[in-house]
Amino acid sequence: MEVSTSTQRVAASRGVMRAACALAALALALPPGARAQQAADAAKETAAPSAASQPLNPLKPLKPNPEFAHFTRYAGMLGKRQIVMRLGPQSDDPTGVHGEYQFSDTGEVILIAGDHDGTTLEAEESNDGTHITGNWVGTFAADGSISGARMEVDDSNQTAFDLKLLTAGQPVPPPSAAAVMEPSAEPAAQGGQAVNGVSNLKTGE
Repeated sequence: MEVSTSTQRVAASRGVMRAACALAALALALPPGARAQQAADAAKETAAPSAASQPLNPLKPLKPNPEFAHFTRYAGMLGKRQIVMRLGPQSDDPTGVHGEYQFSDTGEVILIAGDHDGTTLEAEESNDGTHITGNWVGTFAADGSISGARMEVDDSNQTAFDLKLLTAGQPVPPPSAAAVMEPSAEPAAQGGQAVNGVSNLKTGE
């Protein structure tokens, strides 16, 4: 499924510095214990005689971060799979957002971090807090929902997503078999309550 030409231009404008900042945010999103484990693994790999004589230890799957428990929740479909996303503002960046999303079928957790500029969301994801594994480009609607496309690191294999805003205490709806609608070519009207300059993101939900 293709995104609009304007959205593709936005995605193409991402630079090396923005990717580096996203990596830093994704690494900081890891729980302290996971960051310490990654540092220990990195030290072991550096001290190893060679990659051939001592294979690298795979990183453990990520778990939901308790620090994101109060972030705004969104639920919907990424392609044919349901996900629940928690997204909130970064304390050191007025336009930065970060959080995580989790697949309902497998429980896999993926970190996400990026920018929210007006009604546009640009973000990178990571399945280990170190390496970028995908890009997100989407649009916030007036009702707080987000729609757009998730792509591979090279912007290939676009998969549409459509996530609805969940209110505080609202249960996650059952997975929907309905097809995800194509992202709108026109930005939706900006709405929602602003938190640290980030619209449609509220704390305490």
